[in-house]
Amino acid sequence: MKAADVAPAAPASPPVASHSSDRAPAEVPRLRVIDLERRFGDRRALAGMSLAVNPGEIFGLLGPNGAGKTTAFRVLAGLIPAHGGRVEIDGRPTGHGSADLRARLGVVFQDPAIDLKLSARENLVLGAALYGVPRALARQRIAEALAFMDLGARADEPAERYSGGMRRRVEIARVLLHDPDLLLLDEPGRGVDPEALRRIWDHLCGLRAQRQRSIVVTTHQPEEAERCDRVAILDAGRVVAAGTPDELRARVAGDVLHVDGDGPAEIAAAISARLALPAVVLDGRVVIETPRGHEAVPRVVELFPAGRLRSVATARPSLADVFGKLTGRRLGGDQTDGTS
Repeated sequence: MKAADVAPAAPASPPVASHSSDRAPAEVPRLRVIDLERRFGDRRALAGMSLAVNPGEIFGLLGPNGAGKTTAFRVLAGLIPAHGGRVEIDGRPTGHGSADLRARLGVVFQDPAIDLKLSARENLVLGAALYGVPRALARQRIAEALAFMDLGARADEPAERYSGGMRRRVEIARVLLHDPDLLLLDEPGRGVDPEALRRIWDHLCGLRAQRQRSIVVTTHQPEEAERCDRVAILDAGRVVAAGTPDELRARVAGDVLHVDGDGPAEIAAAISARLALPAVVLDGRVVIETPRGHEAVPRVVELFPAGRLRSVATARPSLADVFGKLTGRRLGGDQTDGTS
């Protein structure tokens, strides 16, 4: 996706302190998606997806390539129309190409969309002009955005000198200039190192806390989804589970054992038959749920001759384990239906 795919936003909404009083009350979801459908030919990329995002909430869409995350992002961003269902902002229906939708959204794409020959400040000046922010207000908001995203000291250097994390922060700063209520970020962790990603998430949490903005993040990384207030797990264009990370992890009982070795199907069958432990194979690895993993490890090891198993590891359940239990696939694996 390219930034050029999005039409310039409608004129900027007023500053945060002066939001108009006709907005919906806080108990109404900031974003509601109801039975969203999208097809590409005969293929259903979104197959009745539904979710709700509250004001001041960071909401994650978690799934592998092909689960429908990017298609959902493109529909919500107004890049492509839905073929069924509806999208509501603060309780009001909105459609593809709606000027109101564009004015309420801030969109950050997977691929860099800033001009690397320009400085951070120049990129923000250009962004404010495209969003129609009045010049005096733009100067104030640019200064605030540069400070908030920790870019002030290098604000006048060409962006080509910035790291991937700094470039991502410039993109986030730019979409704040027209004071959107809802931010959409497509794979914000792509191409940035762990420390840069931590700083980006610190800033996102600051936006939620200070200004009650709602933030929707697509990701295939369970560690990134753990930072969200709530997460929807997507599979084949549907939400198969949603809740807080703790609520989702509670769907997996106790500990998770991961067993690597030749002939995983035979290993899983032997463990299930002889140890009465529920063992399944996910992408070539045996996965076992058990209430007391540390007690199960020696039992599994002793069941096989030396050298048959390469490794046996135990861990607390992760969102990747939840995805595997719900779908029968590993989170890192691509789906086969071609959805995006």
